[in-house]
This record gives sequence, structure tokens and C-alpha cells, in this order.
Amino acid sequence: MKNKIVCLSAIAMLLLATACKEETVINDTAKNGETAAYQGKELSDEFDAKIDEIVSKMTLEEKIGMLHGYSMFTNEGVERLGIPEAHMADGPLGVREEIERMSWAPAGRTDDFATYYPAGAGLSATWSPEMASTFGKSIGEEARARGKDILLAPAFNIIRTPLGGRTYEYMTEDPFLNKTLIVPYVVGVQDQDVAACIKHYAANNQETNRGTVDVQIDERTLREIYLPAFEAAVTKAKAYSVMGAYNKFRGDYLCENKYMLQDILRDEWGFKGIVISDWDAVHSTKKALEAGTDLEMGTNKPSFDEFYFAKPLLAEVKAGTVTEAEVDKHVKRMLKLYFNLKAMGTATDRAKGSIATEAHFKDAYNIASESVVLLKNNENLLPLNADALKSVAVIGANATAKHAQGGFGAGVKTKREVTPLEALTAKLPKSVTINYAEGYKTEFKPKKEMKFGEVTQEAKETVNDLDPKMVAEAVAAAKKSDIAILFVGANRNYETEASDRIDMSLPFGQEALITAVKAANPKTIVVFVAGSPFDINNIEKQNSTIVWSWYNGSEGGNALADILLGKVNPSGKLPWTMPKKIADSPAHATNSFPGGATEEYKEGLLVGYRWFDTKNVEPLYPFGYGLSYTKFAFSEAKADKASYGTYDTIKVTVDVKNTGKADGKEVVQLYSAKADSKVTRAAKELKGFNKVLVKAGNTETVTITVPVKELAYYEVASKKWVVEPGKYTFKLGNSSRNITQEVTVTIK
Repeated sequence: MKNKIVCLSAIAMLLLATACKEETVINDTAKNGETAAYQGKELSDEFDAKIDEIVSKMTLEEKIGMLHGYSMFTNEGVERLGIPEAHMADGPLGVREEIERMSWAPAGRTDDFATYYPAGAGLSATWSPEMASTFGKSIGEEARARGKDILLAPAFNIIRTPLGGRTYEYMTEDPFLNKTLIVPYVVGVQDQDVAACIKHYAANNQETNRGTVDVQIDERTLREIYLPAFEAAVTKAKAYSVMGAYNKFRGDYLCENKYMLQDILRDEWGFKGIVISDWDAVHSTKKALEAGTDLEMGTNKPSFDEFYFAKPLLAEVKAGTVTEAEVDKHVKRMLKLYFNLKAMGTATDRAKGSIATEAHFKDAYNIASESVVLLKNNENLLPLNADALKSVAVIGANATAKHAQGGFGAGVKTKREVTPLEALTAKLPKSVTINYAEGYKTEFKPKKEMKFGEVTQEAKETVNDLDPKMVAEAVAAAKKSDIAILFVGANRNYETEASDRIDMSLPFGQEALITAVKAANPKTIVVFVAGSPFDINNIEKQNSTIVWSWYNGSEGGNALADILLGKVNPSGKLPWTMPKKIADSPAHATNSFPGGATEEYKEGLLVGYRWFDTKNVEPLYPFGYGLSYTKFAFSEAKADKASYGTYDTIKVTVDVKNTGKADGKEVVQLYSAKADSKVTRAAKELKGFNKVLVKAGNTETVTITVPVKELAYYEVASKKWVVEPGKYTFKLGNSSRNITQEVTVTIK
């Protein structure tokens, strides 16, 4: 049986333009072929007259109160004019618990439990815009149920190094995959009358010295790698707010960077929302305000009225160095947001939301179940045949660990986090004996010297010495069981905001434990729970069966158990490249991480798989990689035409046959290549993908659309996006390294 699947997965960039003889510069009014799916609703101007009237009645002090933090997560409202506080909440893993108004201490409430959603790495491993939309809608409903106006999410800075402390939270190493997932996420949130705050704008790709480092990126790399997802979030999803990052960019802090906040964000992209500083990311008054920051939050001062946008701003206006008209501009932006969110007045049609519901737990489960990556299954130990098992050894701290909280960054308070051990206990037949052993401790010890950028912000280092008694217990459990499942990896104290890892070593002595368990029971399955690449070379050599899961939410354990038991066929794909060694990764191969006062991105365009594929460096596992319990074969790839104009949309079809005995989902990935380009290009660049369900024995014809505009490069001299004419080869496969079909087209 042969079916047709059509996917408009290529979210086209909105680009600038005129035409020239040999190349075509893109015109932003020509939108032929762009998908209308996941189009956001722009902030309306219909309230402008009313806003002007309100501002005319405000005192200078009232205006300024709206532009800085008045508590830890609000600004100041103006009760007499019906202006509320803007209520904000962190949201990388779910809506953060309530804290005291004037401190970071938990408020201790009983009504702020929320759904714990998969971290960004897990969401991105789904390679599914539908799952991203589900995530956004679901977390948006939770934010509204908690009375939030602004969700401080999503975070999607490009993953530049495997050592990044926030790799688990950020999305991917690829700008196209990032923007294709971010747009439906943002639209989903804002459809619930909650503003998404996209972050961290921009070039915030390391935690080491994040508050001071001056990032240097050439213009083409900035435009082609680090900005596309932000641009799509603004121009397509119509994000209502943007968070200014901590770092500097070309000499200026991001919250006082006119080029980034005004020239690009507002003038080029037409952003109409508000710019919120990251907490304590403002360093000036006049410069930051006039550059485009609207709301200063979290500045490390003794009191809120000492923020740069508080009494110092009042003094600047009274001295005549900042005009009141400048202040009015930012206040009006704030009010425009309030009106569009239906937060002003007595609107009764604002979304009410819901929180920690069974429907939301199901959303978290669905995302998690599509995110798990099967790395290796050489002996077909998976899926487990539960009916043939009498005993299973479940070993490792990550079998029982919970990850909703931990580390320096924001977590989520939840009543439900199902662990792998709990899920397996519930799902395995009662006749199966589970032999559990903890195996290793996730311990830290004090260290004499603390260096910013090491594994945690606290003065600790990992304890990598195994307890012989615990190893003996694990070995004994493995020996007396039919099969052993090791749950290893990291946790959110080890992978944490505010500090990058010092290397790719697997912590807590786990590698030695895995070796001991494998020796005790050859039928050993290694399951990682982690958010970023680790050095697992020896583990990969010694073990036939490896699974990669993430900090995967309230239902993460159930999703993982269903994968192991074959109730769900794994379909996750790696959203980043796993190198064999850290020196192979581009930022490290070029000796340009972590830098010092300045960080130059010497690898340029060759981030992630672009470097590995262009430089012919073999990764341990490539970008886009992930196995299934079935097999797929691609054939008959072709384009709908031989040649195309600049404003055309290319339609590439390929037949995907499920040659195995199980239904499964495959991700068809389309990469573009131009061998004879006059400009430097990567060997291949992701330009489209489609995740498709193919039933056993069936064939699906999959269509991936690529607007020709997606093939443009940024021409620095003209400051425009240019489509180079000539032949392009589209490479189709199920990872950046497993290309099985090619199609060549001509761009006129």
C-alpha cells in the first residue's frame, strides 16, 4: 500500500531585496510557497488612541515604575488608571513555583504545582513541529491558570559546544531545526493570551563568563546561524517579548546594543513587543533605554528603586539627559502588550487556562515518547519480550532520580514525576522479579578553589570513586537476572545554568560501573538520561544496546518504559552531534572556547554537523541520528521540476518503505549542497524534514517543500539575502551522515 504525505516543513525566512542580473536578492513582499501553518497574531494597534490617553494622565514616577522590577517577577502597576503589574514566570521545564515577592525564597504555596515538561533537548529530539505546538499550547494554558502574563521561555540559543551548561534546555545546533520548532511553540503559548519571551537575544552560547564576555561573530555567520530562529519567532510567530542576554556583542552589552535591539529587531524585523532584560543584565540607564530595552528586571541592587530604570532614570529625565518622550515610548509598548493580552480593564474573554491536568500530563508523555533516541540495538535486546522474562536487574541512580528541580536554573514544582523504576514496576508482568541496585552515588565534595565555568556554581566537584559495596550489589543483581538495564547519565546539578562543564567525562564513576555490570550479564542495556553529549566511546564499543533519554518531564519514566517494552517504537533523533572527543567539536578544534574577555567564533558558519561533515571529521553519532525497531528504505526521490525561479517553491518527493515488521515513524531529512558556490558554504545544510508514520510493509510518498528563498546566503557587502543561481543537490536521508537519495535542481 502506498500513501502520500505532504509536509510544508520549511519555514521560509522573511528576507530583504531587489533583483540583479546573475543573482537574485530576496524581496520580503514575495512570499510564494511559504506555509501559512503556525502563523502568529501580531500585536494590534487598535488600542493606540486609548493608550495615548492613559499615558497623558500618568505622572513621570508612574511611568518609570512600569519600566523596572518592583518585585522579583513583576513591575509596578498603576491602580488608579487600571494598569496591572506584569506577572512573569520562568518556564523552561514548566511554570516555575511561586516565590516570595521580595526574595528568591519559595512562597510555600499549595496551589502552584505544575506539569513538568520535557526539557528543550527532549522537545527538539522529537523533530516534530506538532509536538512543539502541543508543548506551547499546554504550557501556555498552565501559565494562564497561574495568572501569568509573560512566560520567560522558550530558550533556543544555538548549541555551540557540547559542554554548555544549558544544552539540556536549549534546542539544537541547527538554525533551521530551531526555527521550525520555535515558531509553533511561540504561537501555541500566545494563543493562550500569554506573551512568550524568546531568549536569550543573542549569541548567548556559553555560561562561562556569560555576564562579561564580548562575543565576536562575523556578520554572515550571525545572520545565517545565530539569528534565523529569533527572526522567525518575531516575523512568523509574532513573539510579544524578547529577553536581552547577559553577554556583550561587539563591544556593547546586549541590553544596550542598538544594532541588535533597534536596527535588526525593530527596524528590520518589525518587532512591536517589549524587550525585557535578563535578570541583572542592565548596566546603564540612558544607553540601555535608548538602545531599546523596555523593562529592567532583577538588577543586583539593595532595593528595587535603585535599578537603572528607577530613581536613576527619574534623575536623568529631570536633568534633561533623557526625554520624557523617550520614557513614554517604552510605557506605550508595555501598555500595547497589556491590551493585546486582554490584561487591561475587565475583559471577560481572556483565556483562563488549566494546570497539572491529565490532559497536560498526556501532552508531556506524548512529547517524551517521541523524543527517546535508540542509539544502538545490535543484538536486538530491544524491545524487551516481557512474557519471556523472569527477572530484570534495574541498576543506577537515574532509575529513581527526579529531575524537575536541581541546579542553578529554574525548575518546576510538580506532584507527578514518574521514574523509570516506578514505570517498569507498574508495566512489567507481576511474574517478573525486579532486582534493583543503586550502583553509584551522585555525590559532590567541597573543593578548595572555585572557578567560574566548572561543573556547578557551588564549591563542589564530583565524586568519581565508586563504592565497592554498591558495585557488588549491582553485579549481584545483574548476575541473577535475565537482563540488566543500567540507568546512567547526568542530572540537573551536573548540567546547570551559570556554569559550563569542564569536559565530556561521564561523572560519578559510571563508566567503571557499566563495565562491571556488562561483565556480569552480557545482556545489558545502557540507558542514558542526560541533556548533552558525553564521552561514551568505551561504552559504545563494549555494549550492544544503548538508549538516550532526556530530562523528560512528569511522564518521562512511563514514556521510556513504553519504549523499552515496545509499546512505543522509538523515533527520536539527535538534535546535536555527539563527537568522539571534545577536540573534534568546532569551537574546541579552533581553540575558540571559552575565550576570555572576548570570545571570537572562529569556526564561523561551520557549527555542529556543518563542521564535522565539511571537515570530514567522524562523529560518534551524527546530527539527526536515531534508530527504530523497524527498518526504512528511501527510493524514487525527485523534484517536481528541473529548474526554479527565485520565488518558487521546490517540491521534493521520496518514497519511504517500512521494510520491517513493526509500525514506526521515520524522519526524512533534506540537506542542500552547492558544490560550485562562489561563497564559502558548509558541505550540507538542513533545509527541510518530515516525520512520518509508516506502517509495517507499507510505503508512504513524502513531500518536503523548500522555498527557493531558503537557499539564500547573506551577502555582507550589500546587506541583503542573495540566492545564487546554478545547480543545487538535495541530499535525503535519516541523519546528516546517512544520505541515501539525491536530487539535483537548477535555480535560474
